[in-house]
Amino acid sequence: MLKQNLQQKLLQKLSPQQIQMIKLLELPTLQLEQRIKKELEENPALDECQDDEDDVYSEDNNDNDDDNNNDDDEFSFEDYIGDDDEIPSYKLNTNNTSKDDEHKEIPYSASKSFHEHLSEQLVMKEVTEREKLLAVFLIGNIDDDGYLRRELEAIVDDIAFSQNITVTEEELQTTLEIIQELDPAGVGAQNLQECLVLQLERKENQTDTVRLAKKILLECFDEFTKKHYPKIMSKCSIDEGTLKSAVDVILKLNPKPGSSFGEPQTRSIHAIIPDFILDTQDGKIEISLNSRNAPDLRISKSFSQMMEEYAANKNSGRGDKEALVFIKQKLDSAKWFIDAIVQRQNTLLFTMNAIAEFQKAFFLSGDETDLKPMILKDIAEVTGLDISTVSRVANSKYVATPYGNYSLKYFFSEGMQTESGEEVSTREIKQILKDCIEAENKTKPLTDDKLAEILKSKGYHIARRTVAKYREQLEIPVARLRKEL
Repeated sequence: MLKQNLQQKLLQKLSPQQIQMIKLLELPTLQLEQRIKKELEENPALDECQDDEDDVYSEDNNDNDDDNNNDDDEFSFEDYIGDDDEIPSYKLNTNNTSKDDEHKEIPYSASKSFHEHLSEQLVMKEVTEREKLLAVFLIGNIDDDGYLRRELEAIVDDIAFSQNITVTEEELQTTLEIIQELDPAGVGAQNLQECLVLQLERKENQTDTVRLAKKILLECFDEFTKKHYPKIMSKCSIDEGTLKSAVDVILKLNPKPGSSFGEPQTRSIHAIIPDFILDTQDGKIEISLNSRNAPDLRISKSFSQMMEEYAANKNSGRGDKEALVFIKQKLDSAKWFIDAIVQRQNTLLFTMNAIAEFQKAFFLSGDETDLKPMILKDIAEVTGLDISTVSRVANSKYVATPYGNYSLKYFFSEGMQTESGEEVSTREIKQILKDCIEAENKTKPLTDDKLAEILKSKGYHIARRTVAKYREQLEIPVARLRKEL
C-alpha cells in the first residue's frame, strides 16, 4: 500500500564556486601553479601583474569596499566548509587521513621509452609477422615495473575485439616467452616468483649456489617470503651457511626490472616544494608563504576597457548585449578567483602561525622530543577555524625549516602520559621504537612483547597491541620478517 507524507530537511548545497574555493585550499604549491596557469589560459579577463604595472583590481576594490561587503555573491569560506559531522571521528582525534583524502603528487614517468625499448628488441628476434603483432600487443600490457599482471585469457578477448584476431592462450604464452628473453632480465613475468627465477636462469655462471637459489624460489617460495629459514634448510637438506649464500644471491636480484630501465628518467620524481618558509631568530619565529604561493594576478586592462565601451554604448544591438554579458561573466569570474587566492593565502598563514606557536619548542630547537601532542581540534580551537579547514590546510603542505622540510601532518600526533604523569607525543614513542629496532640483533629481532617491555622500563606503559600498531604505522615488519641469517 502506497503512502504519501511530507518531510522537511535542512540541507546545505554548495555552489560550484564554493566547491572550487575548498579545493584551492587543499592544493599544494606545485598544483596551485598548474591551477592558476589553467585559469589564465581559460579566462582572458585574468592577467598576471608585471613589475611596472598596477593591479587594476586592487585599486577598484579599495574604492568600493562597502559595495563589495554587501555583494550577494560574496560568501564566507567557513560557512561552506561543512561541520564536524562530515568528517570521520578518527580524523578529529589524530592526523590520520584516508587514502581518498590524500593528494598524491603525479610522478614523471618514461614508461613509453621503456616499452619502445622492448619493441625495438623484437627486430633482432626471428619472429613471424603474427608473433610480432602479438608481442607488441603484450608489451603494451606490461606495466612500468616490467610485469604482465593481466591474465592471458583477458588479453585473448582484447585481441579478438580490438584486432579481430583469434588467438589461443597457448599461442600467447609462447609469444610471452619470447618477450621474457628480452632485456632487462625478468621482464614479462606474471608474478614476483617468476620474475626472480627468470633472472637466475639468465645468469651466465650457473653455480651450485645459483641452482640452489632457483630451487628455493621454485619449491620453497612461500617459506622464503615468510623467512621460515629452518623449514627451507630441512626441505632442501642444507646448513645455515649454504642457505645464507643462496639467499644473498636472491636478494641481489631486481624485483622491479622495468623501474631500473633508463635511470633516472623512469624513476618517480617527487619534488617537495615547501608552501611555507619558517625562520628563527633570537627566540622568535617568522613565517612567510613561498612566493610561488602568492601570485600577482589582476584584471585585464583591455577587458575592463572593453566592458566600459560596451556599457557606454546605449545603441548597442543584441550581439553587443550578448558580448557584454560574456565580458561581465569573465570579469566576475576573474575577480572571484583573485579573491579566492588571497583568502587561501590568509587562511594558510593563519593556520601555520597557530601550528608554529603550538610547537614553538620544536621549531626553536629542532629536537623531536620537544614536539607536543597536537590534534586537529587543538588548532581549530586556537584559530576559530573549522576542523575540516585545518585538515585541508595540513594535507599535502610542507614547511621549510632550519632543520629541513616537514609535512604539516608530521606535527599532528596523539598524546599519552608517562609513569610520572608527563604528557608526551606518540611520535616520541615511535622514535624510541624505531631506535630499538635499528639497534636490535638481526639474528634475534625484538618481538612486540619485548618492545613493550623496553618501553615500560622507560616509563611508557603501552600494551603489546599498541606497540604493533605503532610499528605498522612506521612500516616496520614483524620480528620474524626482520630476521637475517
